[in-house]
Amino acid sequence: MKTLAKITVVILVLGGGGVAAFAGLRAWWQARNRPVYRQVEVTRGDLVSVVNSTGTVEPVDRVPVGSFVSGPIEKLFAFHNQRVKKGEVLAQIDPSIYKAAVARDRATLLAREAEVDRLKPLLEQATNEERRANDLLEEDVDFISEAELDQVRCNRESLAAQLKAARAAVDQAQANLDNSTANVGYTKIIAPRDGMVIDRKIDEGQTVAAQFQTPELFVVVPDLEGEMDVHASVDEADIGLIREAQRTKRPVYFTVDAYPDDLFEGTIHEVRYNPTTTQNVVTYPVIVRVPANPGMKLLPGMTANLSFEIDKHEDVLKIPNAALRFYPKREQVRPEDHPLLDGTAEEPNGEEEDAAADSRRSAAEIVRANRRRNHRHVWVVDKEHLRAVPIVTGLGDHKYTELVSGEIEEGQKLVTGVETAGFMGR
Repeated sequence: MKTLAKITVVILVLGGGGVAAFAGLRAWWQARNRPVYRQVEVTRGDLVSVVNSTGTVEPVDRVPVGSFVSGPIEKLFAFHNQRVKKGEVLAQIDPSIYKAAVARDRATLLAREAEVDRLKPLLEQATNEERRANDLLEEDVDFISEAELDQVRCNRESLAAQLKAARAAVDQAQANLDNSTANVGYTKIIAPRDGMVIDRKIDEGQTVAAQFQTPELFVVVPDLEGEMDVHASVDEADIGLIREAQRTKRPVYFTVDAYPDDLFEGTIHEVRYNPTTTQNVVTYPVIVRVPANPGMKLLPGMTANLSFEIDKHEDVLKIPNAALRFYPKREQVRPEDHPLLDGTAEEPNGEEEDAAADSRRSAAEIVRANRRRNHRHVWVVDKEHLRAVPIVTGLGDHKYTELVSGEIEEGQKLVTGVETAGFMGR
């Protein structure tokens, strides 16, 4: 009897130990394979929303200097990066043929003036003869016949017409002389404004041909140390934000590769309405005006990396964007939040699914969905499961998004991912 009792006690002890060991092993196994969540704290700070783009630095005013006349370049007086004054001679075209044309037209003018001088006394003589014929006719009608009277009158009218034509020929010769004289002046290529020569496209001895179109000989930039422009191309999806930033006079910051440590600032000067389509991508030109260019660091043709400031909010709660992108599995979520994952409740966090479904939605449905896109959910650890917290978001950048409303506090941790622990990981 005592032996049976001892055996029973031993069995009970061993059984209890086994049950306890199994429970501990089970707890250890569950703890070992429980998901480890990556979490990030909610912080407070400033948020700036930007639209990034690239552009090209250009001077506000670029003055091409051409030639109205043709001929070989006899002398150059301006070179690259040279500062010039308005009226300064940049180049000289050989004026020989144009000076010869001036001499020819001056001689023609003298000949036309001499013809006028020759016809004046003849007209005066014809006028006097007509007057005397009329006097004889008044004394006696038989002194002169009607034929003689007609001849005298017609001779006077013919000489008057010849004198009128000669005077017109004088005006024509004077116009030709003025044209030839102007062409001689055009052989001097003159700077139209003060500025700097940034491009010279001719050399001494080169022949300029201006018969079909005006050749471009120099490019002068009036004020390279003053205002500069950046010509940017902005995607059509962002052009509405850019126009709003222009209306609210938001700054534009940019860098250039030549001075990567310098930050330049400008404003949106103009949004142009002539789109460019490249491989089905529509962009609009946006002109950014830089008020000054000290040290001439910004040179024409430089590539600028721009950030258009769209909006800025200060001292706000910031949700990590990784928390907004996180989408858990059903077994990780508490039962009350299963409808969010089963599709029986609207869950705006499924961005990829929404994007794929846009092709099947009506325009009105897409607009309604876009208006509600700031209604989101984030996930927090609640004991052994995750709990969804509805929030309303606001301004965002590449890393954080503003918390407008929701039961989230500063310093609270939000789930951004899952790290499943394995045997080799513990």
